[in-house]
Amino acid sequence: MADNNLIKKATSPELMDKVIFYFVDHGMQILTAIVLMGIGVFVARWSGNLVHRWLKTKAFDEPVSNLIVKVVRLLIIGLIGIMALGQMGVQITPLIAGIGVAGVGASLAMQGILGNLVAGLTIIFSKPFAIGEYIELLGVYGQVTEIALFSTTLLHVDNSRVIVPNRKIVGEILHNYGYIRQLDLTAGIAYSVDLTMALSTVNDILRQNPAVLKEPAPFVGIAALKESSIALAIKPWVKVEDFVSAQGAIYQAVIESFRDKKIEIAAPRRDIHLLNPLQTNPEGESHERT
Repeated sequence: MADNNLIKKATSPELMDKVIFYFVDHGMQILTAIVLMGIGVFVARWSGNLVHRWLKTKAFDEPVSNLIVKVVRLLIIGLIGIMALGQMGVQITPLIAGIGVAGVGASLAMQGILGNLVAGLTIIFSKPFAIGEYIELLGVYGQVTEIALFSTTLLHVDNSRVIVPNRKIVGEILHNYGYIRQLDLTAGIAYSVDLTMALSTVNDILRQNPAVLKEPAPFVGIAALKESSIALAIKPWVKVEDFVSAQGAIYQAVIESFRDKKIEIAAPRRDIHLLNPLQTNPEGESHERT
């Protein structure tokens, strides 16, 4: 213990002397590095604001714009930081070489993460979909709520969320519904019903429903001729968030309006013909006629 204390007493003044001599010898370089970092932070903020204004003119979504601005600021601060280390006397070339070697090793170890990163940048710049649009791919579907560097978040109609890795999106077949969707509803009416009145009633229902969009115009017509009914096709356009609620409201209005106007909603019917009816013999026993 005594030897250790002597070593500490001997080395502590030497260490302090080295630190003091370093600051004395490199005082101007350290001051220059600090000023350089201050300028770098200012330039990063100014460049970020400039990029943000440019992205607004290109109609980029706000989350995507913020993400790009952060990346630009980090790159500028990182570059200025390396320059500041050079001013302080740190050898930049070995440092950059070491970062490069470490980057190669990290890239091999994190191929999936880097794949998601590259795919995320591809999505951000190519814009196959935007925040708020309804998309379907890889057997999953939902409204896009977030586009991040590594994943995209979809919102289902039941408020559950699906997190899709970006590398699973790029290169796959994607169905983009946009901000609106078309309902595919049907109603069966009897063959004896006045078809013109039935179609007019459905059109009136769609015009009165606030969730139904005027443009694109809804389609109402005959979908199919079935055995015991005429199937009417009811295909209005609604916003993505009204897709579920509008279906129930339209069906309820159709049922109530058809009842008020005595429009028969056809039910499945079957005519059964007995080819060998049962006969009763005089003793009261029944037998089948052959």
